[in-house]
Amino acid sequence: VGVSPDKPLSYFKAGLLAWMAGSFFESPIDLFKSQWQTQIVQAKQNPNYVPPYKTVGECVKASIKHNGIRGPYQAFGATLIRNLPAGAIYFGTFENTKNYLASTHADGKARNHEIMFAGGFGGFLYWSLFYPVDVIKSAMMTDAINKSDRKYKGFMDAASQLYKQGGVKRLYAGLVPCLLRASPANAGMLFVVDKVKQVLDGV
Repeated sequence: VGVSPDKPLSYFKAGLLAWMAGSFFESPIDLFKSQWQTQIVQAKQNPNYVPPYKTVGECVKASIKHNGIRGPYQAFGATLIRNLPAGAIYFGTFENTKNYLASTHADGKARNHEIMFAGGFGGFLYWSLFYPVDVIKSAMMTDAINKSDRKYKGFMDAASQLYKQGGVKRLYAGLVPCLLRASPANAGMLFVVDKVKQVLDGV
Protein backbone atom coordinates (compact mmCIF):
# COMPACT_ATOMS: atom_id res chain seq x y z
CA VAL A 1 0.00 0.00 0.00
CA GLY A 2 1.49 3.33 -1.04
CA VAL A 3 1.45 5.98 1.68
CA SER A 4 1.95 9.70 1.31
CA PRO A 5 1.60 12.84 3.46
CA ASP A 6 -0.62 14.13 0.66
CA LYS A 7 -3.01 11.25 1.28
CA PRO A 8 -3.69 11.12 5.04
CA LEU A 9 -6.15 8.25 4.70
CA SER A 10 -3.45 6.07 3.14
CA TYR A 11 -1.83 5.69 6.57
CA PHE A 12 -5.07 4.47 8.11
CA LYS A 13 -5.47 1.95 5.30
CA ALA A 14 -1.88 0.75 5.71
CA GLY A 15 -2.37 0.31 9.44
CA LEU A 16 -5.55 -1.68 8.93
CA LEU A 17 -3.96 -4.03 6.39
CA ALA A 18 -0.78 -4.47 8.44
CA TRP A 19 -2.67 -5.38 11.59
CA MET A 20 -4.99 -7.69 9.68
CA ALA A 21 -1.96 -9.66 8.48
CA GLY A 22 -0.39 -9.58 11.92
CA SER A 23 -3.55 -10.93 13.52
CA PHE A 24 -2.98 -14.35 11.93
CA PHE A 25 0.28 -14.64 13.88
CA GLU A 26 -0.75 -12.75 17.00
CA SER A 27 -4.03 -14.51 17.77
CA PRO A 28 -2.72 -18.07 18.40
CA ILE A 29 0.18 -16.75 20.48
CA ASP A 30 -2.19 -14.56 22.49
CA LEU A 31 -4.55 -17.49 23.04
CA PHE A 32 -1.97 -19.84 24.52
CA LYS A 33 -0.36 -17.05 26.53
CA SER A 34 -3.78 -16.20 27.98
CA GLN A 35 -4.56 -19.82 28.77
CA TRP A 36 -1.21 -20.27 30.52
CA GLN A 37 -1.53 -17.04 32.51
CA THR A 38 -5.01 -18.05 33.64
CA GLN A 39 -3.62 -21.28 35.07
CA ILE A 40 -0.92 -19.38 36.97
CA VAL A 41 -3.46 -16.95 38.47
CA GLN A 42 -5.86 -19.72 39.49
CA ALA A 43 -3.05 -21.75 41.04
CA LYS A 44 -2.08 -18.77 43.21
CA GLN A 45 -5.68 -18.17 44.28
CA ASN A 46 -6.49 -21.80 45.00
CA PRO A 47 -3.82 -24.15 46.44
CA ASN A 48 -6.00 -27.13 45.47
CA TYR A 49 -6.28 -26.08 41.83
CA VAL A 50 -5.06 -28.69 39.36
CA PRO A 51 -4.03 -27.10 36.03
CA PRO A 52 -5.39 -28.93 32.98
CA TYR A 53 -2.15 -28.44 31.06
CA LYS A 54 1.37 -29.07 32.32
CA THR A 55 3.00 -27.33 29.37
CA VAL A 56 2.03 -24.87 26.66
CA GLY A 57 2.50 -27.73 24.21
CA GLU A 58 -0.26 -29.71 25.92
CA CYS A 59 -2.55 -26.69 25.60
CA VAL A 60 -1.81 -26.48 21.87
CA LYS A 61 -2.52 -30.21 21.42
CA ALA A 62 -5.80 -29.95 23.34
CA SER A 63 -6.88 -26.99 21.24
CA ILE A 64 -6.33 -28.89 17.99
CA LYS A 65 -7.83 -32.10 19.43
CA HIS A 66 -11.09 -30.43 20.45
CA ASN A 67 -11.45 -27.89 17.63
CA GLY A 68 -9.28 -29.03 14.76
CA ILE A 69 -7.10 -26.66 12.76
CA ARG A 70 -9.26 -23.74 13.91
CA GLY A 71 -8.40 -24.46 17.54
CA PRO A 72 -5.47 -22.04 17.84
CA TYR A 73 -7.72 -19.32 16.43
CA GLN A 74 -10.20 -19.31 19.30
CA ALA A 75 -11.60 -15.76 19.57
CA PHE A 76 -9.98 -14.83 16.24
CA GLY A 77 -13.08 -12.86 15.28
CA ALA A 78 -12.71 -10.77 18.44
CA THR A 79 -9.05 -10.18 17.59
CA LEU A 80 -10.04 -8.82 14.18
CA ILE A 81 -12.82 -6.68 15.65
CA ARG A 82 -10.17 -5.02 17.80
CA ASN A 83 -7.17 -5.04 15.47
CA LEU A 84 -8.61 -3.75 12.20
CA PRO A 85 -9.93 -0.40 13.45
CA ALA A 86 -7.26 -0.15 16.15
CA GLY A 87 -4.44 -0.65 13.64
CA ALA A 88 -5.91 2.00 11.38
CA ILE A 89 -6.28 4.51 14.22
CA TYR A 90 -2.90 3.70 15.75
CA PHE A 91 -0.76 3.97 12.64
CA GLY A 92 -2.88 6.65 10.96
CA THR A 93 -2.80 8.88 14.04
CA PHE A 94 0.93 8.46 14.51
CA GLU A 95 1.93 9.19 10.93
CA ASN A 96 -0.50 12.07 10.36
CA THR A 97 0.32 13.74 13.68
CA LYS A 98 4.04 13.39 12.96
CA ASN A 99 3.62 14.78 9.43
CA TYR A 100 1.58 17.72 10.69
CA LEU A 101 4.18 18.61 13.29
CA ALA A 102 6.92 18.26 10.68
CA SER A 103 5.09 20.70 8.41
CA THR A 104 5.40 23.42 11.06
CA HIS A 105 9.19 23.50 10.61
CA ALA A 106 11.09 25.09 7.74
CA ASP A 107 13.08 21.90 7.09
CA GLY A 108 9.93 19.76 7.08
CA LYS A 109 11.26 17.38 9.73
CA ALA A 110 9.59 16.46 13.00
CA ARG A 111 11.70 16.85 16.10
CA ASN A 112 12.45 13.87 18.34
CA HIS A 113 10.02 14.92 21.07
CA GLU A 114 7.31 15.46 18.44
CA ILE A 115 7.81 11.95 17.05
CA MET A 116 7.48 10.58 20.58
CA PHE A 117 4.37 12.68 21.19
CA ALA A 118 2.80 11.33 17.98
CA GLY A 119 3.57 7.75 19.05
CA GLY A 120 2.20 8.30 22.53
CA PHE A 121 -0.93 9.91 21.14
CA GLY A 122 -1.50 7.00 18.76
CA GLY A 123 -1.08 4.53 21.62
CA PHE A 124 -3.42 6.54 23.84
CA LEU A 125 -6.20 6.57 21.21
CA TYR A 126 -5.71 2.90 20.44
CA TRP A 127 -6.22 1.73 24.00
CA SER A 128 -8.74 4.35 25.14
CA LEU A 129 -11.04 3.64 22.19
CA PHE A 130 -10.71 -0.13 21.94
CA TYR A 131 -10.04 -1.21 25.51
CA PRO A 132 -13.57 -2.66 26.00
CA VAL A 133 -13.11 -4.81 22.88
CA ASP A 134 -9.80 -6.06 24.29
CA VAL A 135 -11.53 -6.97 27.58
CA ILE A 136 -14.11 -9.01 25.65
CA LYS A 137 -11.40 -10.64 23.53
CA SER A 138 -9.41 -11.58 26.62
CA ALA A 139 -12.49 -13.14 28.25
CA MET A 140 -13.04 -15.28 25.15
CA MET A 141 -9.38 -16.32 25.01
CA THR A 142 -9.33 -17.40 28.64
CA ASP A 143 -12.53 -19.38 28.17
CA ALA A 144 -12.38 -23.18 28.02
CA ILE A 145 -10.60 -24.84 25.10
CA ASN A 146 -13.37 -27.41 24.81
CA LYS A 147 -16.40 -25.71 23.23
CA SER A 148 -18.86 -27.70 25.36
CA ASP A 149 -17.32 -26.20 28.51
CA ARG A 150 -17.22 -22.56 27.42
CA LYS A 151 -19.06 -19.71 29.15
CA TYR A 152 -19.42 -17.59 26.06
CA LYS A 153 -21.14 -18.52 22.81
CA GLY A 154 -19.57 -15.68 20.87
CA PHE A 155 -18.46 -12.06 20.92
CA MET A 156 -21.88 -10.52 21.61
CA ASP A 157 -22.67 -13.09 24.29
CA ALA A 158 -19.36 -12.38 26.03
CA ALA A 159 -20.03 -8.64 25.84
CA SER A 160 -23.51 -9.12 27.29
CA GLN A 161 -22.34 -11.30 30.17
CA LEU A 162 -19.48 -8.98 31.08
CA TYR A 163 -21.80 -5.98 30.99
CA LYS A 164 -24.18 -7.74 33.37
CA GLN A 165 -21.31 -8.20 35.83
CA GLY A 166 -20.77 -4.48 36.30
CA GLY A 167 -22.05 -2.39 33.43
CA VAL A 168 -19.72 -0.11 31.49
CA LYS A 169 -17.25 -0.06 34.38
CA ARG A 170 -16.67 -3.79 33.93
CA LEU A 171 -15.57 -3.19 30.33
CA TYR A 172 -13.16 -0.43 31.36
CA ALA A 173 -11.70 -2.11 34.44
CA GLY A 174 -7.94 -1.59 34.41
CA LEU A 175 -7.95 1.14 31.76
CA VAL A 176 -5.96 3.72 33.77
CA PRO A 177 -2.87 1.54 34.41
CA CYS A 178 -3.10 0.38 30.80
CA LEU A 179 -2.93 3.96 29.53
CA LEU A 180 -0.10 4.80 31.93
CA ARG A 181 1.87 2.02 30.28
CA ALA A 182 0.64 2.37 26.70
CA SER A 183 1.39 6.04 26.04
CA PRO A 184 5.09 6.06 27.02
CA ALA A 185 5.65 2.54 25.68
CA ASN A 186 4.26 3.40 22.26
CA ALA A 187 6.02 6.74 22.25
CA GLY A 188 9.34 4.96 22.70
CA MET A 189 8.57 2.10 20.33
CA LEU A 190 7.38 4.23 17.41
CA PHE A 191 10.25 6.67 17.95
CA VAL A 192 12.72 3.79 17.48
CA VAL A 193 10.76 2.47 14.48
CA ASP A 194 10.80 5.92 12.86
CA LYS A 195 14.53 6.37 13.48
CA VAL A 196 15.35 2.93 12.06
CA LYS A 197 13.22 3.75 9.02
CA GLN A 198 15.17 6.99 8.53
CA VAL A 199 18.45 5.07 8.68
CA LEU A 200 17.25 2.45 6.19
CA ASP A 201 15.92 5.12 3.84
CA GLY A 202 19.36 6.72 3.89
CA VAL A 203 21.17 3.49 2.97
